[in-house]
Amino acid sequence: MNEVLNFVIVGHVDHGKSTLIGRLLYDTESLPADKIEEIKKASDGLGRDTEFAYLLDHLEEERKQGITIDTTQVFFNTDKRRYVIIDAPGHVEFVKNMITGASQAEAAVLIVDVEEGVKEQTRRHSYMLSLLGLHQVIVVLNKMDLVDYSQDRFNSVKKDVADWLASINVAPDVYIPISAIKGENITKKSDKMPWYTGPTFMDSLDTLKNKVSPDEKSLLFPVQDVYKVGDKRINVGRIETGTITTGADVKILPTGQTTQVKSIEKFLEDTHQAVASECIGITTADSVFLDRGNIICSPGAEPHLTDRVKANIFWMSKRPFTKDQKLTLRCATQETTCKIERIARKINSSTLELIAEDANDIANLEVAEVIIKTKKPVAIKDFNDVQEMGRFVLVRDENTCAGGIITEN
Repeated sequence: MNEVLNFVIVGHVDHGKSTLIGRLLYDTESLPADKIEEIKKASDGLGRDTEFAYLLDHLEEERKQGITIDTTQVFFNTDKRRYVIIDAPGHVEFVKNMITGASQAEAAVLIVDVEEGVKEQTRRHSYMLSLLGLHQVIVVLNKMDLVDYSQDRFNSVKKDVADWLASINVAPDVYIPISAIKGENITKKSDKMPWYTGPTFMDSLDTLKNKVSPDEKSLLFPVQDVYKVGDKRINVGRIETGTITTGADVKILPTGQTTQVKSIEKFLEDTHQAVASECIGITTADSVFLDRGNIICSPGAEPHLTDRVKANIFWMSKRPFTKDQKLTLRCATQETTCKIERIARKINSSTLELIAEDANDIANLEVAEVIIKTKKPVAIKDFNDVQEMGRFVLVRDENTCAGGIITEN
């Protein structure tokens, strides 16, 4: 089983994230017997039925409060593949890590308590999915047991959720009525909801698509440096995606020049091919003069070359940004001066509340949707396609002041 898919679960507090994860671990037999016994004892000690949420809530304080405090990663398997769940209750740390590219989430699950319906944190958390440009989203309407498995209640809440998600450009793959605590529609079809004919939650997970392997994508090779060794000019860097072979035609951005790969240089190794994630050097057949920041790619499959970037940024400097300040954008090995042309909206990263639209400044720990104008064109990709070409940092006075992700190119 080689496939691994990472997904994040978001939703309002107490809407059942931890219970859902615990139930998944239990139903997929991902737990040792002693752990199940520990859960039962912990539940009995508090006078409750078996609480699957205790699988994640290891701390006694968490058990007493009934809330999740720490960020957790959990693993389980199905017949199809291995899953990694990122359970991320903390707003600031989560947004900061995601927007600077630390997470590998390929999909998201939004959980909503069908009895309570859409709450403020439902909106805030789901807005993160829009910020991150995550395209694969499953919505689960939990606690159907508390509304007597009512189809009318499911349809009513589903409409509320759908209307909100449409307003922030999030298009879910499916809406599933579940009861995590009772195990309804988790791994098996529920006989209590015969009106629902869609997939179980587990079946819907198995329909999610893994990101295409970097090896299978077209070539992207940012030049990090150029070494002169005898009469050779060796262009060195890390292959981000694709495969490079001797004799292959390549294109150089931003100049648009084309040439052929004359040789591939690897330390103490004679080779004619290199693949994604390898650090190599190449020489070219023609006397083209490459420099740090050039992008070597396949002709006809170039990344987008632009001097205007739409992105979401996380401001990490105590000194706020104000319009007309000059910044430096660094993306992969590319570097250029730039300015933030427009701050479309800014958000409090702790609460994810909208602070302002068409703003003039960005303060510490605020997230902003911006348009960045660069002095010279940069080659970019959507963050969810090629992370290294879709994330960047902004530098002011030689200090990193923001991290960002490109969600449109």
